[in-house]
Amino acid sequence: MHMFDKIGSNLCQDLLKKCKNIAVIGLSPDPNRPSHRIAKYLQGKGYRIIPVNPEADTVLGEICYPNLTSVSIPIDLVSVFRREDELAALFEEAVRLQVPAIWLQPGLYCQNGEKQAMEQGIAVVTGHCIMTEHRRWF
Repeated sequence: MHMFDKIGSNLCQDLLKKCKNIAVIGLSPDPNRPSHRIAKYLQGKGYRIIPVNPEADTVLGEICYPNLTSVSIPIDLVSVFRREDELAALFEEAVRLQVPAIWLQPGLYCQNGEKQAMEQGIAVVTGHCIMTEHRRWF
């Protein structure tokens, strides 16, 4: 069972209402990629986007960071656009840094990482697109 399934859609609404700084792991500089399109939408709605991509210098006018550990801005939410085989390491880093929330795009799951994060009090959303949920609630 995933965090979203347990407490319902109020989690999505609450996270989107409270967070200001969203670290987007795997944010692509390519405007045709979903990560770029979704981050640009969120940026246009007033969120501070923090790109995390070791392959880029800047995306959407923001400096890219190679990983979460190197981010110097407070992170309210981590939105993940990476392959499933990379999620365990991403969850380990996020748990170590005690980020408040992790949002996985639809189709991404990391059962052990999700469980570990939730045990540490980190909110986890899976199975729902952050842009779709924002449009739904706001």
